[in-house]
This record gives sequence, structure tokens and C-alpha cells, in this order.
Amino acid sequence: MPQKFNAALRWAAAVVLVSLAVPASAAEKLRVGKAVPFAWTFTPLDVGMQTGIFAKHGLEIEASAFGGDARMQQALSADGIDIGIGSGPGMAFMAKGVPAKGVAAMAGVPRNMAVMADYNKPIRSVDDLRGKKLGVTTVGSLTDWIGKRINAKNGWSTNGITTVPIGGMQPARAAIKTGQLDGYIGALESGYELEENKEWRVITSAAPYVDHFITHVFFGREELIAKRPDAVRAFLKGWFETIAFMKANKDKTVEITSKVINVSPSVISRAYDEQIGIFSTDGVFDPKGVEVLKQSFIEMGLLKEIPDDKVMFTTQFVPVK
Repeated sequence: MPQKFNAALRWAAAVVLVSLAVPASAAEKLRVGKAVPFAWTFTPLDVGMQTGIFAKHGLEIEASAFGGDARMQQALSADGIDIGIGSGPGMAFMAKGVPAKGVAAMAGVPRNMAVMADYNKPIRSVDDLRGKKLGVTTVGSLTDWIGKRINAKNGWSTNGITTVPIGGMQPARAAIKTGQLDGYIGALESGYELEENKEWRVITSAAPYVDHFITHVFFGREELIAKRPDAVRAFLKGWFETIAFMKANKDKTVEITSKVINVSPSVISRAYDEQIGIFSTDGVFDPKGVEVLKQSFIEMGLLKEIPDDKVMFTTQFVPVK
């Protein structure tokens, strides 16, 4: 009996040693880049990371942020990131040779975007914006298109808003303080924050000027789509689960996201109420929104011809409707 017992004990010990020697299944690393670092609509990435939702889906997210859509698209081209979170107009870059595709729609009509102006200038209404210079992130970005859309809606074919590519918030604030710009088109919550400090004033949101649109899109490198499709699916599952979490947990969402973009909880609470409904829950590309996007490519001079859907995005990761 003792010999049998000792043999069994040695066998059990060997099993334990072998199990310890075999590493646990490693999380799959995914490099995800935001077009800009300061937009509240991009913070679900951080919420999903901090609450462990992406980890639950077997992903280790390596997050980064850029100074606009164009720079993020450059990172996609250079294999600097696997997935980009950017604007709908950014899909025009696919027709210009960026080796990526839209893999899911993230947000609809841009009620998260606004036009802000220098608080100390006599700009109080949309009419006062005529002839003014407004900063935008990059050429061909969502912010650039919004400026041109306001011109078109108001019939300002001449002496309308002039958009100036300036990048993110810091260069925009500096340019407005020195009088190089009259205002900026960007995230609504940023405008609220600076309005509280009497630095900028929110003139209008973008919503009155857009009926159908796809404000934000997830971009995946073609190599990722071809070789690691399950990673794309895991990311989207994690994202949509994060959106559900955010809708059910406002206080926790405000706590996390206010720290991420360094904006006061009171402003983020207001942004949450106004913007939580913007997020898609399934990633489907709205056909009407796609048509407006295509027309925007021509209006901004990004493309000379309207591209086919298959050039811009793939529907393999979203439900068929």
C-alpha cells in the first residue's frame, strides 16, 4: 500500500508540475488607434479596457491616438495599428489605396460634433460664422466636411466658412488665442468645457445640418481581415458589450471617461446624456448614411468618382439586413 500510495503521489506531483509548465492561453494583442485623443465618443475603448470587457474576449488592447483621420490612415498604411477608430469620411482613403476597410459602423448622425468660436469675438449665431476661419483636424476629415456642409446648407457659395487643417485641441487653442483662427469644429464636450472657462463658445451642433450620416467607423487592415478575422469579431463583440455596459452604468462611465479625456465630470455627464444614443449596437452600415458619405467625398474634392461599397467597407462582420 505505501508503495502504491507513493507512486500515486509522485504521479500527482508530476501532473501539477506539467500543468504549471504549460502557460495559460495568452491574450491576442490588437493595436487600436483613435483618430483623436480628446473625443468622448472614442472613450468606449478605454471603458472596455478598464472594465476588463476586451480581456474577457481574449484581447490585449494596445491603444494609441493621432491628430486626425489622415494621420490615423497613415498609421494603418504603415502597419502601425491593426484597427482604427475614425470618421465616416475617412473611408475615402480606402479608394486612395490605404490597405484597410471599414469593418463596422460605430456612430450615426454627428450630434457629438459642434462649431465653437472665440468667446471674446462677436460670434453668437451661425450667421455670424460667415467669412470666418475655423480650424479642423485634417483635410478630408469629418470636421472638415461639417464646415463645408454648413456652407452648402446656408447657400454660402462665396465668403462662407473657410476650414483650416490645424490638428488637435492644443494647436487650435493656440491659434484662436493669437487670432489666426476664429473658431474650431470638434467634439461638443470640448466646447462645453471651454465655454465654462469663457475661452470658447458653442455656436451650433452639427446635427441640424445632417439628416443621415455615418459619423464614426471601425477600420481594419486588410491583412488583419484576411489572416485574423476572429480578432476583428472579438473586438467588435467587446466594443458592443462595452456600449451596453455604458448605457446601464452612467456614473461609472462618467467617472472613467472624464479622466480619460481630462474633462470635468459635470461636462461629461452632459455629454453622456446627449451622445450615448449615437452609438450603433450592431455595426450595420446604414444605406442612406453611406450614400451621404459618398456624396461628401465629391463635395470635399477627396475623390472624383463615387466608389463602390466594396472598396470602402466589408459587411462580413456585421448582421445582414
